Amino acid sequence: MTRRADGAAAGIEVRDLVVRYGPATALDRVGLHVDAGELVALIGPNGAGKSTLVNALSGILKPAHGSVSVRGRFAHVPEGRQVFGDLTVEDNLRLGGRRYRERDTAPVHAILPRLAELRHRRAGTLSGGEQQMVAVGRALMSRPDVLAIDELSLGLAPLVVADLVRHLRELNAEHGLAVLLIEQNARLALDLCTRAYVLEAGRIVAAGSARELAADDRVSAAYLGGVVADAG
Repeated sequence: MTRRADGAAAGIEVRDLVVRYGPATALDRVGLHVDAGELVALIGPNGAGKSTLVNALSGILKPAHGSVSVRGRFAHVPEGRQVFGDLTVEDNLRLGGRRYRERDTAPVHAILPRLAELRHRRAGTLSGGEQQMVAVGRALMSRPDVLAIDELSLGLAPLVVADLVRHLRELNAEHGLAVLLIEQNARLALDLCTRAYVLEAGRIVAAGSARELAADDRVSAAYLGGVVADAG
């Protein structure tokens, strides 16, 4: 179990979270938690509020109501990668460690060896999968206890996604990293994570183990291509 320097268990606790953009409510009394060492998914359609939630966790957005608590070092892999294209891979990584004055990239290279090979390349010249690897590595530079990843699979080939998933499993198993995966690809998310939440129109509409949600007829029909049985 990953613990902070003061001995408290790392993790995320969101209670009755309300986030508004002007008069529009993006999140309506959302509650969820990620315990130390857990892999938890947040799935839902475009516009459901998934990115709004992770931006609230990062402190980019302020709640109108409720609370957000992140225990331990927190890092965020943003949607769309958002690498610094004119900088080298190595410089991108070092930027990720600035907050905690972490400059040694060797631990990240050990986890993601491909980044050592690409260290002198400009990030903007890399493939989408390589850029996503840079974004993950940049987040890992802060030596996080908790990692939120916004749309890991967006725009990537299945083989590239499978490689990134393998690295996440290793990080979780070997380092106890807690992961909140915000993902539109529900099948990927439920295969990787042990628990999941379903967010629709700013509200949590289902929660449980990944196995339970994958077996739920309505979740399956909406997100996994299943068919709801006729109740009549």
